[in-house]
Amino acid sequence: MVDAAYCQLLARYNRWMNERLYALVAAMDPAERTRERGAFFGSIQRTLSHLVWADRVWLARFTGASYTQPGYGADLYPDFSTLARERDATDTDILNWAGQVEEEWLRGPLTYTRKADGKTVSLAAWIAVVHYFNHSTHHRGQVTTLLKQAGVDPGVTDMPWMPGVTRDA
Repeated sequence: MVDAAYCQLLARYNRWMNERLYALVAAMDPAERTRERGAFFGSIQRTLSHLVWADRVWLARFTGASYTQPGYGADLYPDFSTLARERDATDTDILNWAGQVEEEWLRGPLTYTRKADGKTVSLAAWIAVVHYFNHSTHHRGQVTTLLKQAGVDPGVTDMPWMPGVTRDA
């Protein structure tokens, strides 16, 4: 099982990586960032848009809030500056949630209705949290591959390189 410290660390990593990737993507020509590249969501921008959508869906499940955007969010933000602004706001919400998550909640069940098939399901909240952060890492990994293929070096993406994680021995 994971704990609140895990949630806080992964929320920080999520923000750090998103800031780095968005800075690189913002510098790209709009035609390159929206070009169909054969990825699951097509382009770099559509993949990033899906991530904002998915992060909000899961965060709403975690907090009991309502999030009604349909589909998988790939076309939710066709304007990059809006997408970047929404990413930043979402990352702030994730950090705030992680800063307040309670161990008791993590040990309990999470019950929600899936948008994909309308079924109500239940699983351990801590498993949902692991999936939540893993999903983001998975799609950011796709984005880093697409960036490399476009000639943009995303640099080191490993958590030990995140400021404040390691210290000199």
